[in-house]
Amino acid sequence: MILSSAAPQARSAPGTVLSAVRRLASGTKEVLARGDLAAAAATLTYYAAIAVVPWVLLAIWSTTWLRGDAAAESTWRELAVLIPPEMGGRDVFGEAVSVGTSLTGWGALVLLFPASFYGEGLRRACLMMHPEKDRFTGWRSRLSILVLFVFVPPLTAVAVAVASSITTLAPDGGGTGDLGDLAARVVIEFLVVWLTLTIPLTWVYWKVTPGGPSLFVSAVTALGAASFIAGFSQGFLLFLSLPIDVGIPYGGLRVIGGVVAAGLWLYVLHILVIVGWAVGQSLGRTAGGGRVD
Repeated sequence: MILSSAAPQARSAPGTVLSAVRRLASGTKEVLARGDLAAAAATLTYYAAIAVVPWVLLAIWSTTWLRGDAAAESTWRELAVLIPPEMGGRDVFGEAVSVGTSLTGWGALVLLFPASFYGEGLRRACLMMHPEKDRFTGWRSRLSILVLFVFVPPLTAVAVAVASSITTLAPDGGGTGDLGDLAARVVIEFLVVWLTLTIPLTWVYWKVTPGGPSLFVSAVTALGAASFIAGFSQGFLLFLSLPIDVGIPYGGLRVIGGVVAAGLWLYVLHILVIVGWAVGQSLGRTAGGGRVD
């Protein structure tokens, strides 16, 4: 009798999981259907155009606190071998390193203002699919995103340390350029981006964007969304390695072509971020871990 009663339960377990996945997918679709995903991603990309560079410069600047400007700049420049040179990405990277490592305290303080716009963009984009009215949207979201500055130094330090350890796997860093080196580099880069992004994304889904899921739901959602973004970042590096002139559609103006190309990649990345938020809303409702109306 015991065996016969246990068997149906064991067989029903996959069906239960499949049913939960279907409910999650249906709930996510319902959230996204409340607004225009393309318009929301475009809104977020507009704000990101203001905020991305300041966050990058602040991350670079944070590495000078313990090591000094010269040592930090030298370390960053060694990482340039991990960036494909075909589209001039190394030149842009080098300029960002020069500016970031030479920042003063006052300069970094000023950067916090444009950096805060990322929070406003995230909240306004997700509000397009959230039924409740919102108050003090701009300032509340901009202040909440600045909490992430606390996490920038340790996360950047970890990322730089790991990246420094794999420069020898790059062809220009002494690597052989074979499939083994490439695979090892891709896997390590994926893991670093995935795990380091999970922490700030958890905060974003928990406190910056609307909906109010629990910390656990936010962390689970961030872990999943960050994995897609990490894979997406490898696609961006592959794109940078293509021997094409992005300035051709703009009469040969490579700077304009580069900015537009980066904007398009950022736009797709933000679709992943917003879909991740929608998954969190659905998961919070299914698990009873948040407020999703």
